[in-house]
Amino acid sequence: MHKICLTLPTNRACTATISAIGAEAAYAARHFEVEVHLLILDSADPATFAEHAEAVRALPTTANVVTHHLGEAEQRDFLRAVLDRAGAGKPDLLLELMLPAQPSYGACTNRAFLIASALGCASIHRRDSDSDYQVADGAPVFPIHHELGSLGRRARDAASGVTETTLDPARAARPVVLVGSSFVGELSVDIGEIRDLDPEIYHDVVSLWAPPEWSAEQKRELVAESFTGAGTDPFVRDHSILTVVDPMRVDMCNVGFHRDIYERVPLPPATDTIGSDYFLLHLIHDAALPGVLHNRNIVNFYTPERRTDAGFAAYQLRLTKFFLSMLYFNDIYARMAAAGDSPALVDDAGHVRPATIVEFARESTRLDHAENIERLRSLDRSYRRLGGRYAAFADTLAARGPRLLDEAQADIEDFALLIEAWAGLIHASKATSVHEPHE
Repeated sequence: MHKICLTLPTNRACTATISAIGAEAAYAARHFEVEVHLLILDSADPATFAEHAEAVRALPTTANVVTHHLGEAEQRDFLRAVLDRAGAGKPDLLLELMLPAQPSYGACTNRAFLIASALGCASIHRRDSDSDYQVADGAPVFPIHHELGSLGRRARDAASGVTETTLDPARAARPVVLVGSSFVGELSVDIGEIRDLDPEIYHDVVSLWAPPEWSAEQKRELVAESFTGAGTDPFVRDHSILTVVDPMRVDMCNVGFHRDIYERVPLPPATDTIGSDYFLLHLIHDAALPGVLHNRNIVNFYTPERRTDAGFAAYQLRLTKFFLSMLYFNDIYARMAAAGDSPALVDDAGHVRPATIVEFARESTRLDHAENIERLRSLDRSYRRLGGRYAAFADTLAARGPRLLDEAQADIEDFALLIEAWAGLIHASKATSVHEPHE
């Protein structure tokens, strides 16, 4: 029996989600030969944390399910112990990259990666606090059913458990490192109001994440499929494909990774930036590593906080920083795609080479800011045309623009630094207790 980590990072009230993910953990333990470590990484305020703790205590006791509910103090204690044991250079900076004061989708998942390694888990399975499970025939449709059916198995062995296979037989000896699906419901990015107000402006905004040299048709296709997930069609029956998974088909609320990938390369730790947790999906795709795409889509919904003025401004900032990050990530992705599964990116054992990713990241930071300056100008034009609170946010961008340009570049430099330290942190985590007090 091996261990797995089912994780829920959160900074908002989500007692219903805790109950639901507890049921998924129990399902996994009952149907597979695994010990499930349910890991809730909680950055919520004290009152909400207490509500979450009560929800955790209310979870039914299930054999082979171990629950860990960790607040930021416990997470920081663990990270400091790992950094001390690793003897890492710049430990204060690395601690900040792992547990920043601002929200970071990449950093919270990186913490889960390290804790999963400390717990001895073979895989990690991530869900989000603003999502739920579909129901079919009166029962929740749990993605972990497909994740545990394939993760870590050689592709040739996993082929018998999927509906169809499109994977090149030359890659059949490599293990499946990714199993994922998408979502149904509301857009994954909260910009539906822009689409309703002015479809032309919506196109202009969403197309900012494409490389500027793309054709108008390529940008139209990107806009049409961006942030929509699997649409709205409900789950009817299982369908799964053994393939090299398209990153556009997977959402990070519905994904499982094998340790072969996340113990080698972390996620970008950028703060206040949506999409910073999707890097491994692109790396796995460009390195042509085996994965399984299934159709147990999760239900995405918006929490009330996003509808407040403060929530709106915070989200638009994260969206802006995402667009600015694409100057660098589009370059890195192009370099990874060009390398493919060649020895430059993938070794003889089928493992990605972290040093190559560091090289690509550092080379990207030499790019001129001109492309991002134009992105900010385009956003300014679009938001001012929309008026209202969008125009007010444009004033914020005008004031913060130069600093945001520097932050986007610094985020990539921090990512390269974290990749270089990652192997040492993973090694140290395996000798570090998650719960015992540390000096």
